Order: sequence, then structure tokens, then C-alpha cells
Amino acid sequence: MALRIKSQWYQNDTAKTPIQTASAMAFITWRVAQNTLKQMRLAQFDIDIGAQYFAFTREVLVFLIQVLDRMAHDRMNNDERSEFITALVIRIGEILQENEDTMLGAPATGQPSHFDEFINLYNELADHYAEFGHDEAGPDFNFIRYLGHRIEAIMPAKDQRWVIDQMMATEVPEAVDMLQRGMKGVLSTEPRPARPERPARPNRSARPSSVNSEDGAIRVQNSADMTAAED
Repeated sequence: MALRIKSQWYQNDTAKTPIQTASAMAFITWRVAQNTLKQMRLAQFDIDIGAQYFAFTREVLVFLIQVLDRMAHDRMNNDERSEFITALVIRIGEILQENEDTMLGAPATGQPSHFDEFINLYNELADHYAEFGHDEAGPDFNFIRYLGHRIEAIMPAKDQRWVIDQMMATEVPEAVDMLQRGMKGVLSTEPRPARPERPARPNRSARPSSVNSEDGAIRVQNSADMTAAED
């Protein structure tokens, strides 16, 4: 089922700082990446829990951050954009590390942390993605195809013939659309519509909401003072 992102702040009548925006968009970006992985597995592409799972996730996250950087270019001044992207990369790296450490364990002493691996990959690919175009419709053909080729390299041989087409025709357009809607909502200063009254519900015992697991995927719940829903 498709992921539906709600990205309105509880109090959204004033502009948010780049760091606040980055915190909210990190949460959305993580969920979009996880949805992409879930949809790929539903389409019968083999992405096993373990190293391959996180290799796929890292590649998609770096791509999505690059798309958000282009969106920020059109919506922020240079200082705001720099602050936003720096905070975004750091927060996504932290979420990724929390999940990877939980599922795979922390790297051995002396080895780079999962956070450092992600930052290194982001820095390595930033110049590559900078060569590609992006407009109000989203990333151009070569931008998306580059991600497809990188995903191809981590897939089993039986999936390599089809994976680029799947990413370009289905997964990336859906992911970019969700990012565009998320960014629009996070940056909006329109007053939030009043919620309709709901009937009273019986009290329930408090439950921890920091981390939960679904279909083998660890998901960090960090509302960043905003609403989010998944269908």
C-alpha cells in the first residue's frame, strides 16, 4: 500500500528555522526510503535483511538528499540551504546508524561507524549528482538513471536486468512526489485547519514510541512536532 505523508506542523503559522525544517524532512526522507525498499520487495526484487538491505537504503537516502538539496536551492538563500542540508545529512545519518546498529550490531573497534560510512558515501557521490539536472518537475533522466545503475550493482544477477527500469519508471517518481509534498507542507506557514472533534476514547496504558519494527524494518518514530500517517 502507498505511503501517505502528512507534513503539517502543529503550530505552522510562522516560518521554521533550517534546522527545524531539516529535522522534519529527515523523518519524512527516512520513511520514503523505507517505503521504496518495501515496494521493491513487494515487486519481487530480492533485498535481503542484512548488508544488502542497508546498502540499498544508503543509496536511496543519498539520492533523496540530493533531490532535497535542489529543492532547497529554489526555496532558501545560500546560508539557509547550507544549514538545512548539513543538519539533514547528520540527522539521517543518525537514524540510519541507530537502525543499522540495532539490526547488524556496531562495527568492530577500529572500523568506521555506520554513521561515518554514510557520511563518506554522501561526500563521495555529491559531486557525481551535481552534474545532473533538476527542475520543478524533479530530477532529470540521467539523475535518476545514475541511482538505477548504483542500485543495479548491489542486486543479485537475476534482478539486474529489470531493476533500473523499476527504479526509473515506478519507485523514483513516487518517492520524489512524496518529497515534494513533504517539503511543501514543512515549509508552509498557512494556518493549520482545526481538527474535527472526536468521540472520547477509553484510556490506554502508555506505550514506548521511540522505535518499532515492521516487516523486518526498524523504524524510528520522531514526529518533529508534526503529523505523519501511513496507509
